Amino acid sequence: MTTTRIHPSSDTTRPPPLLPHRGGGSPSSSPTAAAALRFTVWKRSSMGFQGTDGFSVYDAAGALAFRLDNYSRRPKLFAGELLLMDGQGAPLLSLRPQIFIMHDQWNCYKASKESLGKRTISHQLFSMRKCSVLQKGHEAEVSMSACSTESGHTGQGPSFLVEGCFRRRNCKIRNSAGEEVANIMRKKAGTASDSLTLGDDVFSLVVEPNVDCTMIMAFVVVLDRICWKPYTPMICSS
Repeated sequence: MTTTRIHPSSDTTRPPPLLPHRGGGSPSSSPTAAAALRFTVWKRSSMGFQGTDGFSVYDAAGALAFRLDNYSRRPKLFAGELLLMDGQGAPLLSLRPQIFIMHDQWNCYKASKESLGKRTISHQLFSMRKCSVLQKGHEAEVSMSACSTESGHTGQGPSFLVEGCFRRRNCKIRNSAGEEVANIMRKKAGTASDSLTLGDDVFSLVVEPNVDCTMIMAFVVVLDRICWKPYTPMICSS
């Protein structure tokens, strides 16, 4: 399967930082409102090695937008750091599990070649954890760090909620006002009259205008870990 055949078509302009609802008019009311960005997420390392886990994320033009290479499904205590990179391999965000906590939680930090290895609270952007079974319909919740000014969230509740089922590739990410900021769905290939639903290793990610795609992709990576299911690596044929 070639990736160029499974990409949707959409505007590929990078949006400004992620901003939860601040009130006021809807962006869609503007005659020049930006279109949502569409990505194809492939659950495979861009390194191309057989038997590896990871992510390769392509924009609407088929260019590699994000990548996460060669991480394993070890228990959280031994999981180590996951590094989200851009298509050229430059570090963007670092994701680490929170050890010795009741809920399955991961923390996100700013990442750069200079800051790698420095995990102080001043670098933390958000924490994301799996919701309890009592929160029916909600998969995970995100709390932006106090030092993260781009969130714009000042309430007591979570900054973002994930509703639906990530394992089925059917979930939405909403901000604190209940507005949809991103949608994860099964990927279809072919024409509208003769389409084929692909397996769950390839799925679509739609990010609304004025939402930080890098942050949303970090949410997706964490969802892949806290909504865990056994990973069966591909085996080379003899």
